Amino acid sequence: MIMKKVMTYAVFAALVLSTPASAFNGRLGYQTVALNSTEFEVIPRGRTDVDGYWCAAADFARRTLGAGWQQRIYVKRGYGPSEATGRKTAVQFSLTPPGGASQQSSGIFSSGFKPGFSMSVSAANGRCTVRPFHR
Repeated sequence: MIMKKVMTYAVFAALVLSTPASAFNGRLGYQTVALNSTEFEVIPRGRTDVDGYWCAAADFARRTLGAGWQQRIYVKRGYGPSEATGRKTAVQFSLTPPGGASQQSSGIFSSGFKPGFSMSVSAANGRCTVRPFHR
């Protein structure tokens, strides 16, 4: 019994230690990886709805980067390949406005990720309670 517990802890430790230091597994099945101190990618692992991306971005900005609730999160780059993991689809966010993109505040609904689009951490966190429609 003791050996089984030791093996379980060893496997758990190996999994935790093999994860890159910048990786964060956010809520709702999204992985979030820091690209630098203000920019990060949200990479889906199952769910791919817009609200889930924003929820994961808010969670990472708040818990990992220490952003306040009123801090804005900007879309740096819309859907594209992940620079950090090589997965086919990721969205890049930033805590600073991206250069060259017109800045737009969020409305209640958003259908995609246009560079410069932003919302507060609080508003993005509000997307965590939205459930996607299933047919």
